[in-house]
Amino acid sequence: MSTLDDADRRILNCLRLDARITNNALAAAVGLSPSACLRRVRLLEKAGVIRGYTAIVSGAAPDEGTTAIVQIELERQTEEYLTRFEAALRPHPEIQEWYLMTGTGDYLLRVQIAGIDDYGAFHRDALSRLPGVARIKSSFAMRSHRRV
Repeated sequence: MSTLDDADRRILNCLRLDARITNNALAAAVGLSPSACLRRVRLLEKAGVIRGYTAIVSGAAPDEGTTAIVQIELERQTEEYLTRFEAALRPHPEIQEWYLMTGTGDYLLRVQIAGIDDYGAFHRDALSRLPGVARIKSSFAMRSHRRV
């Protein structure tokens, strides 16, 4: 899929707000027939524009642990280093998200762990052993808010 038109953008905006919306409600919201809307959603999925659907779970409950925001600086920023580094992130379920960044630091990771002691072990046993890592800077979330 080379370019998105206005209808595609309206579909994506609605799905960002509510991925569980029914096709009939989505079609009504974006001004399409249900069959045309479903066809467009399937095309967006097939083209990889929509890569999946997810549930956003609140991090406010005490038993859900602590969120660490981790800035990683790599030794080099070649495609080989980036590919190896990202492949090494995938097996760690604690790493919820990662972003290749501009500016200082190469990657920003959101890490969900039980607590500070567990983070120390995760830092030692996982983060510091990732390929090509030059520096690691960690910060911990004190409170979180999510726009719905």
